[in-house]
Amino acid sequence: MFLLLAVIGAFTNTAQFFESYLFAYLFWFNLAMGSLGLLILQHMTGGRWGYVISRSLEAGASTLPLFAVLFIPLLFGLESIYPWARPDEVAANEILQHKEAYLNATFFAVRAAFYFALWIALAYFLTRWSRELDRTNDPRLVRRMRVLAPIGAVLFVLSMTFAAVDWGMSLEPEWFSSIYGVLFMVSQALSTMAFNVIVLWQLRRFHPVSDVATHDRFHDLGKLMLAFTALWMYVTYSQYIIIWSGNLAEEAPYYVSRGYSSWGFIPPLLITGQFVLPLLLLFSRPIKRNAAYLGILAGLVFVMQLLQMFWLILPAFYPDGFTISWINIALILAFGGLWLGGYLYMYNRYPPLPLNDPRRALAFLGDAHAAHSEVATHTAAHTD
Repeated sequence: MFLLLAVIGAFTNTAQFFESYLFAYLFWFNLAMGSLGLLILQHMTGGRWGYVISRSLEAGASTLPLFAVLFIPLLFGLESIYPWARPDEVAANEILQHKEAYLNATFFAVRAAFYFALWIALAYFLTRWSRELDRTNDPRLVRRMRVLAPIGAVLFVLSMTFAAVDWGMSLEPEWFSSIYGVLFMVSQALSTMAFNVIVLWQLRRFHPVSDVATHDRFHDLGKLMLAFTALWMYVTYSQYIIIWSGNLAEEAPYYVSRGYSSWGFIPPLLITGQFVLPLLLLFSRPIKRNAAYLGILAGLVFVMQLLQMFWLILPAFYPDGFTISWINIALILAFGGLWLGGYLYMYNRYPPLPLNDPRRALAFLGDAHAAHSEVATHTAAHTD
């Protein structure tokens, strides 16, 4: 139904459709990329927190081909979305003319193709080797994933920074921020962690997830949510204070439109719902160890991440004041249905927990019994 409404919106208001399409696309895309980023991170660091959600992360990262396909319609709406794609605006703006070598439709599409090829390859190998490990129990596969992970982390950060600039920051091509890409990646990690807490909260009733979804594991995930929450606020505030203190004509309008127009009611909501409330609650050990409490808090964080994406993208099109359309709602729900369908399909194809992962035995032990075993297993995996 929501897909049908979105199609109707494409014919009734083409410009609004593509604006809403970008907003919805980037929000759900962040979950796929956040899954890839956390998948890479857990292969680099180890730890039982990563084992418990690894299959969920693999399923999320495996939806990246879907986003490669869904990116294609954006290429047909570039003039509706990006000022640098409109020849008349480029002809009248000297700054856009200087940026034309980078900001042009052909190079934009080529870069996007490169990004997706890289991301899909990283997701493919990490998920393929994990599933091969289920079948073969070959320790060489563990080493491959641990070798690829740090290389993939560097490639992930570099490529995602450029993608954030291309798809988000270039909506206002005269504005720039060196922190913008970092903000995107932190938001990806936070929204994905919140999503996985919710998933684990719901799956903890079912075997075999119930055996590993212990209070200790929720405590681990809660601590990671706390860290990402603090990092999100640090990055967000850093970007704001740098632009505020500089007060440059090419930078200030970004926050003027988002903070001093009718869009201005959103920042207090984000500060409260995305930082102050989660931070205070996540300091509580009992809340972090309670699946229901942590799951509800993760739901709040997830909604705040949606609100943040709305606030980042839509004021670029409507700088004079708050605007919302039924097309925004239809597309965010349509994309959500598509992504969740792809996620569930990939998740249900394989066992919910890796069968031969070196962390498996540790995940079924209590923390006290696992402390020495974890060190021994980690050392053995590197010396095999």
